[in-house]
Amino acid sequence: MKELIKRLTRALLTPWRKRYRKRNGMVSSQPRLELPNEAWLGEVSQLLSEGKPYAIYVKGYSMRPFIEHTRDRVFLEKHDSYNVGDAVLAEISKGHYVLHRIIRMEGDRLTLQGDGNVRGVEHCMAADVRGVVTAYIRPNRTISADDPCLKRRIRIWRALRPIRRYLLFIYKAVV
Repeated sequence: MKELIKRLTRALLTPWRKRYRKRNGMVSSQPRLELPNEAWLGEVSQLLSEGKPYAIYVKGYSMRPFIEHTRDRVFLEKHDSYNVGDAVLAEISKGHYVLHRIIRMEGDRLTLQGDGNVRGVEHCMAADVRGVVTAYIRPNRTISADDPCLKRRIRIWRALRPIRRYLLFIYKAVV
């Protein structure tokens, strides 16, 4: 039954899929060398702590719909202050990094959650944040993290948290 619903949804949303792919680009089919996060994100965090900005390809689906697996890159910079709604690269345990959005701040304690996550959250201290996303790099364009339209879409997406599961199901059918 679930497969039937998936097929019907895909068939109905084909015009939107074509428009989405034309606007946002396709995921490259070129083979790419991928390293485990713990092998190279430590080096990236070292560069960020020295004040050097860095762009990385994103792996994983936890930041859908704003960041797509292996298609998008994010430009990271070290910042001293953070706000709710910022996407950050944080070390939540020794050698384990996540790129998630800040959903709550209580003093120095931050609560993080991926845009594509329905339930799970991570906790870290402000000192564990290695970098803040300042730009989203897509195949056809670069979007600043300060873009008012993007910030509005992120606020709306956060407000839709109770029905996020259903919206992500439709999104996956479109993409």
